[in-house]
Amino acid sequence: MKQSWFAGIVLAGVTVAGLALSGPFVGAASAADIAQEPAPVVASSTNDWRFQATIYGWLTGMNGDVGVRGLGPARVNLTASDVLSDLDGALMASLAAENDQFLFISDFIFARVSDDGTIRNGALGFDYTQNQAIVQGLAGYKLPLGIPKLTLSPTVGFRYMYLNADLGITPAGVPITLSDGGTEQWIDPTVGLYGHYDITDKWFINALGDIGGFGVSSDLTWQAFGAVGYNWTKTLSTSIGYRAIYEDYEDGGFVYNMTQQGVFAGLGIHF
Repeated sequence: MKQSWFAGIVLAGVTVAGLALSGPFVGAASAADIAQEPAPVVASSTNDWRFQATIYGWLTGMNGDVGVRGLGPARVNLTASDVLSDLDGALMASLAAENDQFLFISDFIFARVSDDGTIRNGALGFDYTQNQAIVQGLAGYKLPLGIPKLTLSPTVGFRYMYLNADLGITPAGVPITLSDGGTEQWIDPTVGLYGHYDITDKWFINALGDIGGFGVSSDLTWQAFGAVGYNWTKTLSTSIGYRAIYEDYEDGGFVYNMTQQGVFAGLGIHF
C-alpha cells in the first residue's frame, strides 16, 4: 500500500511598524505662521502589508470511495504510516498577505498516491493510482472585535481539484484485469472563517474552517485545520497542527468521495 505527503496551510503574522512622514520647513516663519502650520502627516498602518511564504508537509491518510468510468467504486483506506515506506512524492507551499483589515491566502498541493486491496468480500481485487493537485485561494476581512491579540476573518474563496486516476479490477482466480483511467478537474466556491490568536509575543494559534461546493461542481467540500506555532525571529516561524479536506464529487462514472486528514508541520518566512 502506498501513501503520499500532502499539505496544508500554516500562518503566523508579524507586525510591521508604520513610518511617520513629514515635510521640512523652507525659509523663516513667524510664531503665528508656526501656530497655523498643519500637523505632520502620519502614514496609516492599515496600508502596511505583511507577507509570509510557507513550505510544509502534510502526513495524511485517505479514506473513501473512488470509481473510474463505471469501475468500482472501490474502497480506499490508506493510513499515515504507509507513507513512511511507500512515498511516491509531493510538493506543498502557500503564500499569504495581510494588513490590518484584509487577508489573502493561496495554497498549492501536488501528490501522487496509490493503493491496492480487495472489495466485495474478496471477490474482486483492485489497484488504484492517483495524481492529485489542489489549488486554493481565499480573501478575508478582519472583524473589528476590539479584543487584543485575537483576529477573526470571514472568508470567501475557491478550491480547485485536479485528479488523474487509474483503476484496475481483477476478479478472484481469473487472470484478467479490467482497467481504465481518466482525468477530472473541478472548482468549487467556499465560505469560511479564519482565526489567529497571539498567546504571547512568541506563541500563537491559527485555525481555519470552510465549506463549499453547493452543487456548483462537487456536492459538498469542506476543510478544517488548527495549528500551534512559534515565532523564532521576526522573519522565521514554525508550526504544527492537524488538517482535513473532504470532497464529494461525481461526474458520469467518475466517483470521488474522499477524506484526507493528518498531521502537518510548516516553516514560515515573513517579509
